[in-house]
Amino acid sequence: MNPPISELLNLMACLRDKQNGCPWDQQQSFKSIAPYTLEETYEVLDAIEREDHEHLKEELGDLLFQVVFYAQIGKEEGRFDFDDIASGIVEKMLRRHPHVFPSGKLDSFGSGTSVDQESLSEQWQTIKAQEKSALKKHSLLDDVPVSMPALMQAAKLQKKASKVGFDWDDTAPVFNKIREELDELEAAMKGMEQDHIEAEMGDILFAMSNLARHVKVSPDVALNRTNVKFRRRFSRIESLLSEQNKEITHCSLEELDQYWEQAKREGL
Repeated sequence: MNPPISELLNLMACLRDKQNGCPWDQQQSFKSIAPYTLEETYEVLDAIEREDHEHLKEELGDLLFQVVFYAQIGKEEGRFDFDDIASGIVEKMLRRHPHVFPSGKLDSFGSGTSVDQESLSEQWQTIKAQEKSALKKHSLLDDVPVSMPALMQAAKLQKKASKVGFDWDDTAPVFNKIREELDELEAAMKGMEQDHIEAEMGDILFAMSNLARHVKVSPDVALNRTNVKFRRRFSRIESLLSEQNKEITHCSLEELDQYWEQAKREGL
């Protein structure tokens, strides 16, 4: 019996077969399936947040299928295949973990030396600097994808800048910056210039992302948790109104706030 990964690769090749494959799969390209990759990634994160491990297994399969899809397209175009992808990440991880694989080979596992967190961080920065030098990038920020979700991108950019000392030492000036940006947004709103308002709102979100990084919180994960909480509480409002045969559109904000507080008291 073939290993499951071999069957998956074969299945993908069949789907892309020019004569007998699936018409939809045949037409796809790197760019056309990119949005599906992002969607599958968020579905993985959603399953993790809900601690739905059975669903997580399924979503991870969907995400793996995306990688296999890219690998098949790459193979057809003569660029790379699945083995190239797997070999590349193995090589990278071996290179980035010399304390675990001293010779840079898998068979050296177990002969490494223990390192403390500070030394590990310094080692990591040295390795990353070497990788960047080999890629000949022009800016420290070049390896932060511009297509990355904005909030995640902000955190990544700030983290990169902090590595060379472009950062505050504690949270006090970050809070001051947030207050400053809030004042600037309020002033922009008085001027009723939408472009200016948007710019100031962006500055606030960037500053909030910076605060999240300082307190070691992922802004994306934190916001997603709040989104999940909002869904729970709003759904409870809807169920309470349904029990009383009330239409949500006929309720005042004050009434809805009361139901919201009830949902909070119920621990939702």
